[in-house]
Amino acid sequence: MDVILGMPVHTAVLRAAALCYYMVFGRLGDVVILAAWLLWVRGSLIFKFLQSHDSELFVRAVALTTAVFTSWKYMQHRSQTVELSTWNGPGRPLLFPCQTTHTRFFPKKHSFAYSYLMVGIPVDWTGVAGGMISNEYDTGAKGWYNIDAADYLERGNGHLGLRGKLDAYLESQGVDASKYPYAYLVTAAKFLGYHFNPVSFWYLYSADKSLAATILEVNNTFDERRMYFLAPNDGAKESIEAPENNTATGVPRTNGTNSSKPLKQTWPKDFHVSPFNSRKGAYSLVAHDPLLPNMEGRGSINSTINLISSKDHAKLVARIFSDGDAIDPTKMTLLQKSKFLASWWWVGFVTFPRIVREAAALFFKRKLHVWYRPEPLNTNVGRHADKTERQLEPLFRRYLRHLVEEAPEPLVVQYVPSGIADVSPEIMISVSARKDPSLAQEMELKVLTPVFYSRFVYYAHDFEAMFCELNENNTIWVSEPELLPKLVIKKQPPPLLQTASYLDYGYFAAIKNLRQRPERIERPLTSSQTGSTHSQKDIRGFRLSSMDGYVLAHEDTKARQIYRNSVMKLFIADKIAMGSVDLLQLEHWVFRLLVAWAAMS
Repeated sequence: MDVILGMPVHTAVLRAAALCYYMVFGRLGDVVILAAWLLWVRGSLIFKFLQSHDSELFVRAVALTTAVFTSWKYMQHRSQTVELSTWNGPGRPLLFPCQTTHTRFFPKKHSFAYSYLMVGIPVDWTGVAGGMISNEYDTGAKGWYNIDAADYLERGNGHLGLRGKLDAYLESQGVDASKYPYAYLVTAAKFLGYHFNPVSFWYLYSADKSLAATILEVNNTFDERRMYFLAPNDGAKESIEAPENNTATGVPRTNGTNSSKPLKQTWPKDFHVSPFNSRKGAYSLVAHDPLLPNMEGRGSINSTINLISSKDHAKLVARIFSDGDAIDPTKMTLLQKSKFLASWWWVGFVTFPRIVREAAALFFKRKLHVWYRPEPLNTNVGRHADKTERQLEPLFRRYLRHLVEEAPEPLVVQYVPSGIADVSPEIMISVSARKDPSLAQEMELKVLTPVFYSRFVYYAHDFEAMFCELNENNTIWVSEPELLPKLVIKKQPPPLLQTASYLDYGYFAAIKNLRQRPERIERPLTSSQTGSTHSQKDIRGFRLSSMDGYVLAHEDTKARQIYRNSVMKLFIADKIAMGSVDLLQLEHWVFRLLVAWAAMS
């Protein structure tokens, strides 16, 4: 058998190929893979070393260092605790052990109930209460149940705090925030950094500390959000109560202990929450004040949300109510805290699995149709952007700014991004509008879902991209669509592939050849219907897009690299990974494992 450097030829070729791969594309992840493979292949030798007498000192030193580090971090955490005595405002941080029940009346009856833990804090309070509840804004200290302002209302901007974000939201709704000097948030707080939060209640109080309004913050399982500002309305529909003895759940109906006049409101449904309900119909809310009297009490949670169909039939009633007294964490002993954590630590982790279990029962047992998720409306908050979308958003923003500044018409465009935390809207002004602001025409371009960023790069023509995403796919919203042609229609010829970098030339040539118009976002209304499978073939010759030309001409080396890599991943994923960049990355990891095997075997 032929040998090279003491190895068979095929082994030498594989190792040479692996070496070339690591020299060109190697990353830290490849080092981890190689180390894991070495541990797998040579694990017995390492184990023998750990069993040897010489390694005892090493093992003891590691154990001692770990113990000291853990103790130091714990003491550091405890030293950051801010005592509740610094808070002199109304309301107190409280733990609310609750139960939630759902009763569906049609098209099939179905009911369930389970335990649920909610945490309440005054929105102006920060610190740690008894080591159990924390609002880390301005303190950095954390309790077992932590509330982070960045997780509520609009995405990000945690530096504003709960109060700052609340005032900003009220202003966006045309509401004077000074009418509500006090507010109390009841929510499912993070436990060990995790929470799944279907609904949060913001109770807004007037200067005399009476409940004056509420904000219902609803999150669906698709990471989308809708906030509803609800002022009292005595003409709202009455609450629909579940049967007195709910045999399906075994949970009796409770009326709560609140005796004040509850807040009532009815509003149209415009947010996709459950896959077993359409986006039509209406909601009604009956909510009691949890801080009676005068924000000084420790009342009970007692809220009922009804879903009314588009034909004005009661469809579903959901309730959340206290299952016992509210608990002040500052008055709990160490034993009480330990018992409480042992009883409730798991509840937040099983909220989503419980929802999946009930959804499976509705689909497989009750045979209900599934309403597929529509793209969010202008009033909704889109999901978080994935890595590719986060990389493309700054590039699209700068490209849009370039289009506005180069527009021959006097334009003012307010760009509102989606899915990117801590990124603010931007007002872009054309050169002609700066010269004569009185002639400027204003337009708002709001991205409704971050999928827009990854879809936009597929189009070779900006005009086609904007109007298809606006009218067909509903991924953007434009206040004045008639102004779009003034922004995106260009008189100059399409950009040419000109670059001094051979690597850029190769990438953008490949992008040009792989580019194709994205599939239309078309879903059947329910699982009982089928969508159109007919796809028209685009016979046009694709070229560099205007955004490609902008990136080549105006962006620096790093930005060009980010753009070309992101776009190539999307295009290659369409060819070999069913359009999923995550699946493409999994395939890449499998390839890297094979390379590690070739290098080590």
